[in-house]
Amino acid sequence: MRRLRNVKIVATLGPSSSDYETIRALFEAGADMFRLNMSHGTHDEQRARYDIIRQIEKDTGRPIAVLADLQGPKLRVGVFAAGAADLEEGEPFRFDLDPTEGDGHRVCLPHPEIFEALEPGATLLVNDGKIAMRVETCGADFANCIVTTGGTISNRKGVNVPDVVLPLAALSEKDKKDLEFACEMGVDWLALSFVQRPADVDEARELAAGRAAIISKIEKPAAEKAFDDILAVSDGIMVARGDLGVELPVQAVPPIQKRLIRKSRAAAKPVIVATQMLESMIESPMPTRAEVSDVATAIYEGADAVMLSAESAAGRYPVEAVETMNNVAISVESDPTYREIIEASRAAKRNTVADGIVAAAREIAETTDVSAICCYTQSGKTVALVARERPRVPIIALSPVTATLRKMSLFWGVHAVECEEVERFKMAVVNAARAARDFGFADETNQIVVTAGVPFNVQGTTNILRVAPCDERLIFRTDPE
Repeated sequence: MRRLRNVKIVATLGPSSSDYETIRALFEAGADMFRLNMSHGTHDEQRARYDIIRQIEKDTGRPIAVLADLQGPKLRVGVFAAGAADLEEGEPFRFDLDPTEGDGHRVCLPHPEIFEALEPGATLLVNDGKIAMRVETCGADFANCIVTTGGTISNRKGVNVPDVVLPLAALSEKDKKDLEFACEMGVDWLALSFVQRPADVDEARELAAGRAAIISKIEKPAAEKAFDDILAVSDGIMVARGDLGVELPVQAVPPIQKRLIRKSRAAAKPVIVATQMLESMIESPMPTRAEVSDVATAIYEGADAVMLSAESAAGRYPVEAVETMNNVAISVESDPTYREIIEASRAAKRNTVADGIVAAAREIAETTDVSAICCYTQSGKTVALVARERPRVPIIALSPVTATLRKMSLFWGVHAVECEEVERFKMAVVNAARAARDFGFADETNQIVVTAGVPFNVQGTTNILRVAPCDERLIFRTDPE
């Protein structure tokens, strides 16, 4: 099953997509990675979905990536005696630690960490930014505010504090339990919410202990400011535009998205663009033109993947949403302007032998009649470097390591193929030629580029590049033992 586009599609599973038939249909429609949202559903429900994914992987013979998205700390107000209160602009309002039910003048905010970090002049946002307040005076257990944007505040609505770095870890006790469950289950990627600093990623990595790769969700202004340091310790990035759009002016999000994508690509780390991409398809079988343009923009910018959330998890048209995203991607990538933008944004990296090998592979593919770049890999690092180059031909990742192939399924342009362990370069070339033919990337009249490392089956040794025929008889005739 060969994809006809390079950008990958991440589909979230939920009540609308929990049975074998629907998840299989999502995969066949174009989903390359499935997201398990740990904010919703029980462990038993998530395990059942995971088992179905692995059964589909077995039935189709295609490695499939699975992402567990951790909830992160949730900051919420307490409850109101009347269930809600109407706040008018210019009115005073108080947050405190008193658990007494709230009214139109005050409510409990059961997070002392927020009061610890607040300063006069800071902004507090409630209910996804629909209500805004400015802190006038504050202390260890209170914050007296002035309402700057009024509205109805009700029980347990979420609170955002965009102006300060909160003394909160990214992993709550629930997250730690969910992380251990997800790693034991066998997920390939963990998405870390509420990232504010590199230390948050380090903590998650220590707990994961090599069992899953870490994707940092950039959803807070503090994370955007510290992005270079966070990127350095992360395996991938998710541009979580929903919370970014709450805590920052909405007009700031598009340029931030563009910068984060380019920096992630330069670091050879996959970047997912997420949140509200085809949101109208939760209820409608057709997206809006603005949503289609939004998806297209992320693809033009060079994102590795675009993500569906409620559209595939709880919407009425989950399969249609994936099909729409797939069709948009095919259309964008067939536009000559797309290739111009992708190549203009390529950042030259020539720091290692592997950097030089993959750059040469891409240049050979663009200047000669080559059908695919085939990478024999253990860890997937070389594949990531090739994907960073955004070549004009498909990338085939070959490995005997199933976990590596699953992770590589997220990377731009990569088709992952499991093969046996080899001891000689000739057999790596033979496996590459077979994979290129079997999956429709080439026939016996074509050539491929093959990269590998000697000694074999050792990470970080990419040092060979070969232009090879796809005809095995020619390989055996021209290659020495």
